Amino acid sequence: MLTTWGSGPAFTESPAPTPDRRQRLRRAIEHYGPVLALYGGLKLIGFSVFMYLLHSAGDYRTKHPRFGGGANPWDVLASWDGWWYQQVAEHGYHPALVPVPGATGMITLEGNSAAFFPLYPAVMRLVSECTGLGLFGAGMLVSVTASFVAALGIHAVTARLGGSRAGLTAAGLWAVWPGSGMEWSAYSESLYVALAVWACHAVMTRRWLTAGVLTFAAGLNRPTAGALIAALTVAGLLALRRRQDGVLRPLAAMAIAPLGLFGYLGWVGHQMGDYGGYFTLQSGAWAHEFDWGRHTLNVFTSVPVGHFDYFGAWPMEDMIGVVVVVMALMLIPLLIQLRPPAVLVAYTVLTIALVLGTQQFFGNVSRYLLPAFPLFIPLAIAMRRLGGPMQVTLLGIAALASGSYAGYVLFELGVP
Repeated sequence: MLTTWGSGPAFTESPAPTPDRRQRLRRAIEHYGPVLALYGGLKLIGFSVFMYLLHSAGDYRTKHPRFGGGANPWDVLASWDGWWYQQVAEHGYHPALVPVPGATGMITLEGNSAAFFPLYPAVMRLVSECTGLGLFGAGMLVSVTASFVAALGIHAVTARLGGSRAGLTAAGLWAVWPGSGMEWSAYSESLYVALAVWACHAVMTRRWLTAGVLTFAAGLNRPTAGALIAALTVAGLLALRRRQDGVLRPLAAMAIAPLGLFGYLGWVGHQMGDYGGYFTLQSGAWAHEFDWGRHTLNVFTSVPVGHFDYFGAWPMEDMIGVVVVVMALMLIPLLIQLRPPAVLVAYTVLTIALVLGTQQFFGNVSRYLLPAFPLFIPLAIAMRRLGGPMQVTLLGIAALASGSYAGYVLFELGVP
């Protein structure tokens, strides 16, 4: 300790790390370091390829900044929905249902920022004010940071079922999965997956209040949190039936979980004077509505025969979407065969059902299925049979390719 003489204030030198602290730090690096390094390395490869493809094609220079354009390749990452999130962060909400004059057909309402949930733009605004970054830079910082948090969660969940090596592979798959181009962009996917995966982990480790709070936050971030809320409810009811954790904690989690989603939908409806206003807006301004899978069936009967005359057709993006859906449907029984906790099965099945049961731009299906992270688990466990160098090689090749199928195709050959 160093002390000043006279009337000045005393100050102390920061103590050197104790052996216990150094050991904890070393263990943390050994445990989390490989996950962060693998995920970050793979993402950096894919992201670099994506930026190179954008630069070499140059199409972004001729497009509107709102719709896949900009002065620089990276500006594309904040276009489309990213533009709307920045509008919410800067100006807040003004919910309204405004008809398009003389419009007929599917699109009859003007787009409104109320279609975009508030958590991501709120965090974007907070980070911008705390760091001095612009909203685009703040949004990218939030998304990239959240993507690493999600990678750690995917590792933790998978490791409980297949060991640490499988968890590491699953984190790598998160980096190269179709739709993974959204992870490092001004979109809300990374933040949602980070909340969802750690909520599922909290259920698996019987930390019910943590699971409830994380699910509450996820409900403020994306409407597909309905699948997470239902999955937590299923797990909570099973816990009550088995009398594992008493009554109060599972009930509290089930009560807290839906408040974010229903609270936002209720607020939007109140502001619009129509408590179904959110769904009316999605249907009238974006042609997004639950149709029990009719649109998905139309796509699946059109794409294989080379017909692209359905709503929102983008041939390259849609063909990748078809492959992603088929792969997801094949992985569900493999996941169930592993007998994972009910929360993972319910969350995965309901997420896929919500996505496939909704009319939307079908090419976005690879993005919308990105939160179905338990699908990585059977693949990761199967890949344990491969040696470490072989796994890294395969994931590296996928990372190179992901710059196209998970980045460029979504943002430039379709509508993300």
